[in-house]
Amino acid sequence: MKYIVFIGDGMTGRPLKELGNKTCLQKARTPNMDRLAAEGIIGTARTIPHGFHPGSDVANLSILGYNPVQYYTGRAPLEAASIGVKLDVNDVAYRCNLVTLRADADKTFMDDYSSGHITTEEAVEIIKSVSDELGNEEIQFYPGVSYRHLMVWKNGHADIQCTPPHDILGKEISGHMPSGAGEKVLRDLMKRSVKILEDHPVNQKRLKDGKKPASSIWLWGQGKKPQLPTYHDKYGLKGALISAVDLTKGLGIYAGFEILKVPGVTGWLDTNYKGKADYALNALNDADFVYIHVESPDEAGHSGSYENKLKAIEDFDALVVGPVMKGLAEKFDNYRVVLMPDHATPIEARTHTSDPVPFVIFDSRHKKNNEGAVFDESIAEKKNIMVFEEGYRLMDYFIKEVF
Repeated sequence: MKYIVFIGDGMTGRPLKELGNKTCLQKARTPNMDRLAAEGIIGTARTIPHGFHPGSDVANLSILGYNPVQYYTGRAPLEAASIGVKLDVNDVAYRCNLVTLRADADKTFMDDYSSGHITTEEAVEIIKSVSDELGNEEIQFYPGVSYRHLMVWKNGHADIQCTPPHDILGKEISGHMPSGAGEKVLRDLMKRSVKILEDHPVNQKRLKDGKKPASSIWLWGQGKKPQLPTYHDKYGLKGALISAVDLTKGLGIYAGFEILKVPGVTGWLDTNYKGKADYALNALNDADFVYIHVESPDEAGHSGSYENKLKAIEDFDALVVGPVMKGLAEKFDNYRVVLMPDHATPIEARTHTSDPVPFVIFDSRHKKNNEGAVFDESIAEKKNIMVFEEGYRLMDYFIKEVF
């Protein structure tokens, strides 16, 4: 048996007047996902347990079958694993965004959580400058991808209230700065980074080209190294994972997966969708389980652009789901697929929400006949669907259940 997981990050949302009171997923043309819904087991899953922040880290941990209540320690330790940073037992890893701040009179606002989706090449230069000026024996900075980087605080504090920058777009930042034991260290680093970056050559060029500058670092998502059982120990499966996002790749590393390095994956609309499909199918020659994560619908949701989100969803359907399903049918007799978002990212909210998400499980040997079913939020309104209030139990059902 071969197992494929399709994750369209943040695909679901809420109805928009601009789309005739439909959601982006309802409005988008998605024949391949709709076909799976018509022939599979449909239902909803709560991937964000009550009391947890609705982050992609918690959601993907749930989807992979790990109970966040037991295993979640923070987002940044997952990203540390992805970029090859080994954490000691007392190290605390922090996500280090490059953000654009906007000053207005005596107030400062979060203008862009991604510095205009700064390129990795530009960001590496900036993080090097930050490291040279702010790094020491206790504080170390590591470059990642685009705006997403890492800071490690040796023997640092983890019990600090930090705010994801994408949660406060357009908002004044003073009420969202780090607070709690050790806050002074983080606030000082963020404040000093502004001075370092205001005249940085990379920012000068970006401003000249009409692009947003990386005007500050933003620290959040902290945690210590988690302890997860591998998929081989948990399910007896050999796995592989495809993603442009360090936190998802870090989860895969802790799960014991091979991380497939697909050229040209960016996490944005220009990502190499075809490459993800091709690499996934090729990986199944050796692996039992492949996890395909596509970030672009979530990024479009954060940007507040329903046009971009529609495109991201339709490209995911046409360039990933469709080709993979075609390849599975040609290469294998027995396979199962689960399709779902990790969480909702409504356009008007421009951030994640804790709403339960729809899913479909398709088994090549046992096709259903769900007349009129399509893959969107309306699945939640269907009768006799499966409901996983504890979302982490979905993976056990997907892999272990005899249909």
